[in-house]
Amino acid sequence: MAAKTNPIPSVWAREPREREQPALSRAAIVREAIVMLDADGIEALSMRKLGARLNAGATSLYRHVATKDELMELAVDEAFGEITVPPADSPDWRIAVTECAQSFRATALRHPWLASVLGQAGLAYLGPNLMAVSGRLAELFTAIGFPDPNRALETVLPYVIGMSTTEAAWLTAVARSGETEASFIARLMPAAQEAAAGHELLADAYATAAETHTAVDPAQLREAKFNYGLEVILDGLALRLPR
Repeated sequence: MAAKTNPIPSVWAREPREREQPALSRAAIVREAIVMLDADGIEALSMRKLGARLNAGATSLYRHVATKDELMELAVDEAFGEITVPPADSPDWRIAVTECAQSFRATALRHPWLASVLGQAGLAYLGPNLMAVSGRLAELFTAIGFPDPNRALETVLPYVIGMSTTEAAWLTAVARSGETEASFIARLMPAAQEAAAGHELLADAYATAAETHTAVDPAQLREAKFNYGLEVILDGLALRLPR
């Protein structure tokens, strides 16, 4: 008799191989994996290294998580549990959507690896936290009154994910430099201005950016940039609402 195969390559689509042992639970494995991911990124995570940190062999881990891909699914879903989605009956839909978008961004910046893996082929979006966030967002956009709430949702989410991915990658580069964000920018800006010298509009933009970054906290600038783009998207979506 042929062995049963898993029709969906996802940790959420199969039964646990055996009951969890109190000394090494799936939850403990995922928590430690997230600590490693936050500190060193996806490339540094391996089942062998994770087992060593948990004082367990890789074989013990495989009793709870079959592959690294499954481990990433579990880590993504755990992180999604930190995202806040306001209730569907929130009095101001723009404030509600903004609150959710900012919560997603904050979560992605706490876990710099998160946004970059969401677009990976093969990642099944079946985790309970991820499904709960998606479901509550769908309810929110339906309650707002959009004729096609899924399209509205699919307009906001790619912006939030894309901006969060870019910002997390930038902050990772800053962290690896060993400098503060302000000093990192100050060191890079002269080279950027020199490269833009032959392009008048670009040179002006870099000159303005240099002055702005000198006067304003870079974290505030990043937040303002994110909020500006989000407001533009919400302005466009507002035009799609029935009058």
